[in-house]
Amino acid sequence: MIVRIARRRQVALALTALLAAGATCQAQNEKSSGRAGSPASADSSAFTLVASGDVLPHASVLDRARFDGGGVGHDFRPMLSGVEPVVSRADLALCHMEAVYGVGGAHTGRPGTFPPEIAGGLAATGYDGCSTAATRGTADSAEAIGRTLDALDQAGVRHAGAARTEAEARTVTILPAGRAMVAHLAYTNGTNGHPLPGRPWAVNQIDEGRVLADARAARQAGADVVVVSLHWGTEWQDEPDRRQLSLAETLTAAKTRGRPDIDLILGTHAHVPQAYEKVNGTWVVYGMGDQVTGQMPDRQGVPDPRGTQSTIGRFTFTPPARPGQRWQVTKAEFIPQLYDIDAGRVVNINASLAQGADVAAARDRIQQVVLSRGAAQDGLVMGE
Repeated sequence: MIVRIARRRQVALALTALLAAGATCQAQNEKSSGRAGSPASADSSAFTLVASGDVLPHASVLDRARFDGGGVGHDFRPMLSGVEPVVSRADLALCHMEAVYGVGGAHTGRPGTFPPEIAGGLAATGYDGCSTAATRGTADSAEAIGRTLDALDQAGVRHAGAARTEAEARTVTILPAGRAMVAHLAYTNGTNGHPLPGRPWAVNQIDEGRVLADARAARQAGADVVVVSLHWGTEWQDEPDRRQLSLAETLTAAKTRGRPDIDLILGTHAHVPQAYEKVNGTWVVYGMGDQVTGQMPDRQGVPDPRGTQSTIGRFTFTPPARPGQRWQVTKAEFIPQLYDIDAGRVVNINASLAQGADVAAARDRIQQVVLSRGAAQDGLVMGE
């Protein structure tokens, strides 16, 4: 195992170790422990992890970011400022980048044309890492993948799920959170009909054997907690589909020497919020919804207001009583969000400043969907 020291906003660690077939494992620290105001700060050994859904900036979103940037470039910081308090106070914050970035001024909101300033906006909001395995994650171009990962690197946001080289594809991102080391793995159920750019390793595809092998290797490399992001499910469907349910059952049931191989599953892709559920003692978020998006039509071509609704998952992990046991989620929360298309802002709709009948209706609908598979009985609560 090789440990390298680097600097970003805080001390960063790069951890390299063997993966399943002699591959390497890297890690980089994004936040220091004991952050003021962190919900986990009452227990210096515990940590909080927050995660949010798809960042999919369509043309109207880019217009707003261009306006916020004063007509020179794009500024996504104001757009995300409503959730910055939640994100920045967590010990570890994970986002999901739905598509790849473009070049020059041809940013139209179509896949492969998104401006790289998005990465800076995510970093400024407090995100430490981002899953990049997605159906729109190739746009027929290895160069587009490279641009995207380069921009995230430059902003100091770690990434998992896509790769510029075969060696990078064999790595797993591990990020410190408080005193814990958290592995972040990411996979997609396809690439939306786009062929991989002559490099089958460029975007991680969902394969349960591969996921479990990577999870076990990450654990062997020193990960205390293994988090898996899955771009899966049926678009515009509130309920998890059969494949999601089956895969969640298989992945959460897998154990090594009595310890679960995976500690948390985070789902994206459906464009609408889906349920949270505890499966085999492990929390599964089937779908967080789109955090940043324009007005989207559903499968019938009709604009669907559910497409601007999403959640942030917040999980507090506490260390085991004895070495070799799993870190336990001692508090599980969901925070309802709404992307206000007119204002061009992500809104925490359970915050004290969020008011109005439309906001209340959206919050109630999100809560109903999130709790639809009995998560309240397992302790899931709505947070602020």
